[in-house]
Amino acid sequence: MITSLQDRVQLHNGVTMPGFGLGVYKVENGKTTIESVRAAIEHGYRLIDTASYYENEEGVGIGVKESGVPREELFITTKVWNDQHGYDNTLRAFDDSLKKLGMDYVDLYLIHWPVTGKFPETWKALERLYDEGVVRAIGVSNFHVHHLEKLFVRANEKPVVNQVECHPHLTQEELRAFCEKENIQMEAWSPLKKARILDLPLFVELGEKYGKTPAQIILRWHVQNNIIPIPKSTKP
Repeated sequence: MITSLQDRVQLHNGVTMPGFGLGVYKVENGKTTIESVRAAIEHGYRLIDTASYYENEEGVGIGVKESGVPREELFITTKVWNDQHGYDNTLRAFDDSLKKLGMDYVDLYLIHWPVTGKFPETWKALERLYDEGVVRAIGVSNFHVHHLEKLFVRANEKPVVNQVECHPHLTQEELRAFCEKENIQMEAWSPLKKARILDLPLFVELGEKYGKTPAQIILRWHVQNNIIPIPKSTKP
């Protein structure tokens, strides 16, 4: 179990990934994203999660540069969006993301959603990017068990990560058990359920008992269950 923002977990391809990160879902590109990313890194974060769909990859790249932390010490994730699926489309989408980020590589590239009939071909493009060394690891997001099973039929490389909504009100037990069996690291977007569960008596009481905030209690649940949480924050 991780004990600090910079502790890492080892993925099944040997790459190590920070066990806690910052998500920037739909954070406004420009100053807001830049300041959020820079502040997070200055406070010890090493994992930053963005996506083509978020439209803020440029801000993430600038925030990373302005942080002054060497690129190799950071772990940057981005994702291919639904209208970018397909082998050639995915390769073009990745090149576009890389240019917006202003980077030579990304650490983790994910299929954002399993678009029916298209994601196996898209996965082949991710495998090529992985083989070429411009991504250090490849994975998926929002995949259920049946999506993963279908992907396995054609995949040469197994996903290292599955990023899904997961929190104490959506525990994803079946999916977590499957991913654990297949050695796929679980990662949680919206780990605080968009702050909708912070006022629930259970988390308030546990926070008072242990001298923590409800958010800290919930994120501890993720960490203790070997799930990497990537909460969103725009308040340095």
